[in-house]
Amino acid sequence: MQFDTLIINGKIVDGTGKSAFKADVGILNQKIAAIGSLKSSEAKKVINAENLIVSPGFIDMHTHSDISLINDPYGESKAHQGVTTEVTGNCSYSPFPCGKMGPKGLHKELWEKCAVADDPNTNWTWNTLDEWANTIENNGVSINIAPQLGYAALQVASGANEDRRATYSELKEMKYLATEAIEQGAFSISTGLSVPPSAYASTEEVVEICKALSHYEGVFYATHAREGAGRHLSKIIEAVDIGKKANISVQFSHLAITDWRYYGEGPKMHELFDKAVQEGLDITYDMYPYTAAGAGLDQMIPLWAQSGGLDEYMARLKDVEMREKIREEVSKGIGGLAPLWQKVIMSSAKNDKNKGLIGMSIEDISKKRKIDPAETVLQLVEEEKGAVPVTVHNRVESDIRGFMDHPLAMFGSDGNAVSPEGFYKSGQPHPRFYGTYPRILGRYVREKPSVLSLEDAVYKMTAFPAKRLGMKNRGQIKKDYIADITIFDPKVVIDNATFEDPHQLPSGIPFVFVAGVIIIDNGKHSRKKPGKVLRRGT
Repeated sequence: MQFDTLIINGKIVDGTGKSAFKADVGILNQKIAAIGSLKSSEAKKVINAENLIVSPGFIDMHTHSDISLINDPYGESKAHQGVTTEVTGNCSYSPFPCGKMGPKGLHKELWEKCAVADDPNTNWTWNTLDEWANTIENNGVSINIAPQLGYAALQVASGANEDRRATYSELKEMKYLATEAIEQGAFSISTGLSVPPSAYASTEEVVEICKALSHYEGVFYATHAREGAGRHLSKIIEAVDIGKKANISVQFSHLAITDWRYYGEGPKMHELFDKAVQEGLDITYDMYPYTAAGAGLDQMIPLWAQSGGLDEYMARLKDVEMREKIREEVSKGIGGLAPLWQKVIMSSAKNDKNKGLIGMSIEDISKKRKIDPAETVLQLVEEEKGAVPVTVHNRVESDIRGFMDHPLAMFGSDGNAVSPEGFYKSGQPHPRFYGTYPRILGRYVREKPSVLSLEDAVYKMTAFPAKRLGMKNRGQIKKDYIADITIFDPKVVIDNATFEDPHQLPSGIPFVFVAGVIIIDNGKHSRKKPGKVLRRGT
């Protein structure tokens, strides 16, 4: 047999968790056509993988690349990590459905306001998942995208983006739009219950929407839960409650402890997950290997102040009495836990006059401006029109290691697929954009004390998320599976991105394939775009 590509002399870690084994891999017509002793076969391209690991392409379970892959379709920051599929639409933010607001409305009132967007000059021309997917695929993309539906998008699209319960007619519209997106192939519905407007939804409302979708095969509920002071256990309890009441599987997003008073209580959190599994709930979680979060300053401003659209939000900041009330609450901290402003670092700015503040803490900016930190936060929010990305150093290494090796854990970067020369080039995005997967393989697998075996780590990066997503032919090195493949050097692989200098590609991942097409060839991006928007059930 003649193959398109033949990978010889490599050691295969197939994604299932079983021990590595020596074998060759033949790729033909986008698929893995053969595994075994194939050195006598012919191929258009032969890769000698001596001393290298051949694994399934990594599936990033938690990303916000919904828009960035329109502007940076090569997705270099993820492709060089070995990521072949980005799961988008997390934390309640998806760029569809636009509903009554139309594309411009959703863009302004959700995506830009909440500090998750890419280039604000993006031309939003779509309304539905299908139309957004057509935009992606007509433009071309190097890696795959598995889209989720965002709860906040439903709220904005139906007009339910205020700090109140949704009306009967709004809930009806949300169910209609949610069903439309699921039928167009969305894998799940996600919430962001500590960020507006998703935070305005009650548990009962979320259950009602999930109930309308739970009969679709494979659909699950992904949640950025109600984070905050002292909520490290209650946020899991609510997620479990929603899963049980709606009869829907649950994916708990970016598990962590961010309240310093409760560091070390990971075992108590795991007890809640384990108990839910014992009671019959299909629940898993994802996490990332860093002791800092990427967030927006909006998460440090009271929810009531952000109710409604961006114009209403900005108007409250201009009202003298309201501004003082907001400032007082920001100063005290949401939930009464005073913020550690020296650990909140500005990471990006759209306003040119604030570019020089990137990399500075809120405490340092407040000293520079000679005002208190809370007022500094409000000024930045005004100047940046709502969206102020920050890095928050709020976790400890021991918790990271404890969350990583649990059987229910998989990985998600919570970062975007971007170009080092794209929209973020003048900023300091979280290094997880560039380093999540090589960091796990280098720091937590190879370096001692090792947290994970190589086989377990690859399983958590490949077959496990593929199972959660219900993918039928991805996530394993297996005959007739799609040839999404990552080849790496287990003795070299490591992240190079830092908080101070994040735009650094990793080392030790020389080859990456998407659907049998090489996108990273001997460490260089091929500029090919074989990716596609995947749909649930495929």
